[in-house]
Amino acid sequence: MASVEFQNISKTFGAFVAVPDISFQIADGEFICLLGPSGCGKTTSLRMIAGLETPTSGRVMIGGRDVTYLHPKDRGISMVFQDYALYPHMNIADNIAYPLKVRGEQETKRHARAKEVADVLKIGDLMKRLPSQISGGQQQRTSLARALVYPSEVYLFDEPLSNLDAKLRLEARGFLNHLQRDMGMTAVYVTHDQAEAMALATRIAVMDKGRIVQFAPPIEIYRRPATTFVANFVGNPPMNLVPVEASIGDGALHLRADGLKLAPIALTDAIAKAAKSARMTLGVRPEHLRIAAAGDLNVVSGELFANENMGPESLVTLERGDNGRVTARIFTDDEIKVGTSVHLAFDARHITLFDDSSARIPAADER
Repeated sequence: MASVEFQNISKTFGAFVAVPDISFQIADGEFICLLGPSGCGKTTSLRMIAGLETPTSGRVMIGGRDVTYLHPKDRGISMVFQDYALYPHMNIADNIAYPLKVRGEQETKRHARAKEVADVLKIGDLMKRLPSQISGGQQQRTSLARALVYPSEVYLFDEPLSNLDAKLRLEARGFLNHLQRDMGMTAVYVTHDQAEAMALATRIAVMDKGRIVQFAPPIEIYRRPATTFVANFVGNPPMNLVPVEASIGDGALHLRADGLKLAPIALTDAIAKAAKSARMTLGVRPEHLRIAAAGDLNVVSGELFANENMGPESLVTLERGDNGRVTARIFTDDEIKVGTSVHLAFDARHITLFDDSSARIPAADER
């Protein structure tokens, strides 16, 4: 396996800037997810690693080698595509063994290797079938087997699970997680599905408009999103974001908004600096909200907009007039009717504050 590095990479298509100027490093054995909405530059970045796109400027390094202008076959990479890209006229054995065929491997050896990889992926009994004769999940594993049949330095995945139904996607996700641990592969995985990224990655690069907004382990991105964009993109449901007016008095921060009651917050240098603009955003994850009880200090109120029963939990969404909506993940058997007034409480230890530039304000326990 090998490391991957982007050194001041940019990519333009005519006047359109797809990737403005990004640099990052992926260590040997890391499983990295490029996560973001459509058009954010994640697939373009992956294609530049693969050699399918040439950077407008900057250098792509794999294993310490400058591969910026090398042909894909000379980069030591394997790639799994979104549409699997299987040859319809070839059986599964020949599809898997094709990378060995183009490298001149003898038929007996390449079929033996293909069977070995297929058995690991539990499709060894399908070798004589055509792609049209197997399921979508089995086609996905065939595509993966083809990528693994020839040892590579880096494995690239371009939304490989997006064509699967929910059950197969969950199964394939667990399988990829197990495979990466066993192989210790260096992998770059493109997805717009934050659940896939959270489940698979050792680190996630959240992208927006061609730039990496945050590059960190999944739990850090979830608990400490760098911006309101990350907070709103990662999480299902996403973090609740409430615009508030900020002021300082009696040595504490005071936040105000319609339908919001908040206890004063202890000042830090970072909070005091951000409060000068008088505008902040308060962030609270849905799981940190609950039905308020008498005497609760931190409460958000509104009219019930929706109550979605998810089995063991309910997603309760309240509407705050022109001030947006707030969603809570609660565990209760009580029926709450749409249109009634609802009060949700939260623990101040679980709030996240963002300044007027949408950047997260460091918590008191951060250096």
